[in-house]
Amino acid sequence: MDNEQPHQELVKCVVVGDTAVGKTRLICARACNKHVSLSQLLTTHVPTVWAIDQYRIYKDVSLLPLADDLVRRLKIAFARQVLERSWEVVDNVNVSLRLWDTFGDHEKDRRFAYGRSDVVLLCFSITNPVSLRNCKAMWYPEIRRFCPQTPVLLVGCKNDLRYMYRDETYLSYFRDRSPFVRATRKSDLVMPDQARAVARELGVCYYETSVLTYYGINEVFENSIRAALIARRQQRFWMTNLKRVQRPLLQAPFCPPKPVPPEVCLASSTYEENMKTLWTRMVHTDVTLIAGNCTFAAHRCFLAAASPAFHRLFSMELVQEQTPRSSSESSMVFTTRRYATVSLASGDDQIQVSVLSFKVSTFGEATVGDFNDDTECLIRIDQSKPAKVWEQLKRRSSFQVLPTVDSQRKSAGATRELNHPAFQNIRVCLTESTNGMQQPTTVVTLSKLITPQALQQCLQFIYTGSLDKRYHDLQTAPIGLLLEIRQAAEFLELPQLLMVLGNLQSQNQFNNDLNNRYKHVVRQRLEDICLEQGLFADVVFELDDGSVPAHKAILTARCDVMKAMFSGDFRESSAKVIVFPGVREYTFHKLLCYLYTDEVPAISSARCLNLLELANRLCLQRLVNLVESRVVEDLERLSQNEGNEAVENCLRLLEPCKLHNADQLADWCMNHLCVNYNKLCKMSPRSVRLLHPENQEYLNEHRWPPVWYLKDYDYYQKCLAERDRENKPTLKRNRNQSGCLCFSGTSKARRESSSNGGSGGGSGGGGSGTASSANNDPQSERPLFDSIESGEQVV
Repeated sequence: MDNEQPHQELVKCVVVGDTAVGKTRLICARACNKHVSLSQLLTTHVPTVWAIDQYRIYKDVSLLPLADDLVRRLKIAFARQVLERSWEVVDNVNVSLRLWDTFGDHEKDRRFAYGRSDVVLLCFSITNPVSLRNCKAMWYPEIRRFCPQTPVLLVGCKNDLRYMYRDETYLSYFRDRSPFVRATRKSDLVMPDQARAVARELGVCYYETSVLTYYGINEVFENSIRAALIARRQQRFWMTNLKRVQRPLLQAPFCPPKPVPPEVCLASSTYEENMKTLWTRMVHTDVTLIAGNCTFAAHRCFLAAASPAFHRLFSMELVQEQTPRSSSESSMVFTTRRYATVSLASGDDQIQVSVLSFKVSTFGEATVGDFNDDTECLIRIDQSKPAKVWEQLKRRSSFQVLPTVDSQRKSAGATRELNHPAFQNIRVCLTESTNGMQQPTTVVTLSKLITPQALQQCLQFIYTGSLDKRYHDLQTAPIGLLLEIRQAAEFLELPQLLMVLGNLQSQNQFNNDLNNRYKHVVRQRLEDICLEQGLFADVVFELDDGSVPAHKAILTARCDVMKAMFSGDFRESSAKVIVFPGVREYTFHKLLCYLYTDEVPAISSARCLNLLELANRLCLQRLVNLVESRVVEDLERLSQNEGNEAVENCLRLLEPCKLHNADQLADWCMNHLCVNYNKLCKMSPRSVRLLHPENQEYLNEHRWPPVWYLKDYDYYQKCLAERDRENKPTLKRNRNQSGCLCFSGTSKARRESSSNGGSGGGSGGGGSGTASSANNDPQSERPLFDSIESGEQVV
């Protein structure tokens, strides 16, 4: 065969080892290029022999009926693929690798497999130390009994379990299994230095493989082919195609993948449920809306955030107190794209009215008298205007305007009339709260254009972002009431509600996207009006470095601790100013951002502990999760920069986070410290020693790269250096020598000494001549080659 095909070699590779060490998986991975999942690898082991299975496949293919022609073709294609993958080129030599699987039972006879074998793979499981001991005690003597001259390679299978025994996916599989099946423990693992010691004792090469990660699969078979070809070259030295075959190469150690940082999971949001609860159970209200015979309690902050009309109505008095205005600026006008303004100037005064056809809204004041300082959002117009101006405007305008009350008449209770299609008058009165305290309440009477049913749906949309379910389908919704709601939305300036109603008319269904968009807009306006501007607040928190206004309604709806504080018998329930010691303004502002918008702005990892402590004190688990997420984002940003700031922050946050129930952030910091363990030890070894002993033990055990990899990598680098020195020996020639080595150096000195001894005629003369020659030529007695790495000298 060698004479006919000198460049093709057939190599028989026999795989032996204990049962369930991974022999068949290894062969299938190489022969079939078959990648398997973790669940397939963890299934119950069924003893198989790959060679017998392939024989059964060929036999079944030949016996398949014509009806199963497609299955037969698939199996034939698979067999061809296996045959094609058996051919490989190693060091410019075409090789056909024939793999032989064997039984793992010790008492079985395997002499049929050992016959005419070229190389033997002795396999053991990295998770089973007993299988390694059997390799030395049972398998290697058996191989040498049947194959005394065959090269052997020691192969450690299941390399992935050396780092995956802590994987949650791997552990979850065994939780559902029988108690007789347990997961791999750290004490079960065979470390690389232990297996290498056995390989050194047996005088064989050592390799590791993993079917899951496909590490070392091709490498171990290529080196087994090299070992077989080198042994064949020693017997067939005349074969020129085997001269360039290398000895088995070193295997680079497998570095476990970097641990994946744990993801921060957020608790489900309760913001919408809290707002619905606030809508159904109105507490701490500060405004009353009167529509017909119905009254609706509400909160100015929500109305101002959802409606620009309410915002201008409630905030006008505040603006007037800050910047005094002239009589020409005292009236308030708001327009839309379809609105128009009709104005008439008389001297320094300007009157603006709302025309329904053009949809122009104007707040005007028609009463005279002094009002309470707590009265908000009332419009003051110069009362010295002649009455004929209004009459002239009515005559010039061809449109109907809202009726007004005589400006000289003062109503009871200091009521101010408003020239607006939606608002009729406004007043402030004292009402008794739930805790028995008197508090000012703004009362707004709406015009007849706003029906009670329409106002109720508008308020429900303001608080919850949705209407009643009966309005979600246009076919079942009452058309007349929808028109009333649309008219109320136009007058109250609720553009999102108008969009929802328009979409309902066009698509005949309720659009959730518009609902979510509205919620986002309202939350942003709540943050701007209530937090940034501090409007409509009914309580003030005194902090360590300042004071922050807030709103009891939102605090009680979003936080159970605040609800108990404001609605119980605590003194804070009736206090206007609450002292909050131990909290700074930066921390409390982040807390209010969460309560008002259900979101948390960016937080620095260096200033997050106070907020975590406050969130844990108030039992706000979602706020803790949001802070954890923001801090992780900041730490990831810092880790991308050069420096140790991220490691320092993780080391500082590790143990306080566990104290404040921020377990996810603590896990992330621990993972980051494990990944950067070497940098941590170089940066601050004293800080590591100050950690809790359990944390130090966890860091040592889960550090990356692990200790066994570092040791294996150092050994690999050392072996590479030794092999490089062996493959490239340095031959140094003496400086005074030239020409061929056979005619230089010691040979020339010996010829000269013999000639001198012959002419001297005696032992004494020869001795003196030799001595003089040696003294004259000190280089003559030096060796031809300098000492090589082993320390021997060639003389």
